[in-house]
Amino acid sequence: MVRFKNRWILIEFVDPAMFSSSSPLPQSVESSNGLHTLDERKIWAAVKNSVILNFGDTGWGAVGQSLTVKYYSPQTHTCILRVGRDHHKIAWGAVTLLTSVEGVKVLPNVVHVSGTIKHTQLAAIEHNRKVIARFREKAKMAATYKDGYDAVLAQTTIDIQALQD
Repeated sequence: MVRFKNRWILIEFVDPAMFSSSSPLPQSVESSNGLHTLDERKIWAAVKNSVILNFGDTGWGAVGQSLTVKYYSPQTHTCILRVGRDHHKIAWGAVTLLTSVEGVKVLPNVVHVSGTIKHTQLAAIEHNRKVIARFREKAKMAATYKDGYDAVLAQTTIDIQALQD
């Protein structure tokens, strides 16, 4: 019996409005336009369209059978994709070439690619800690200060650890 081998891709969707040229510092996270309305279905459809647009039907035929969105956090804008190992570079390229998801402009940042879900979970939890630290820095809060970000971090950690292959 042969196992179906996967690659797990951890992606952060960044709002391009956070880097407007009119202000020297990024805008607050709460003002991100529409990233909180994204979900797994919309992300899957956007990646599918990107694969078809950039790699044609042959690319979608190679990737389509195995492509799934396993996780999306609207708080930290992180996503985990699962795709077959043989064609993961097509999915990676399609994600990199995304400009919008359901009309919401995004800048996808591939944070981590792994062969196991466990290492992707660990990378996602570490990345979420960094994202929460950036949120606190923008809000000018000390790291020891109790705030709503602690609950977000705890909930995203639980959600990520609950993922199954």
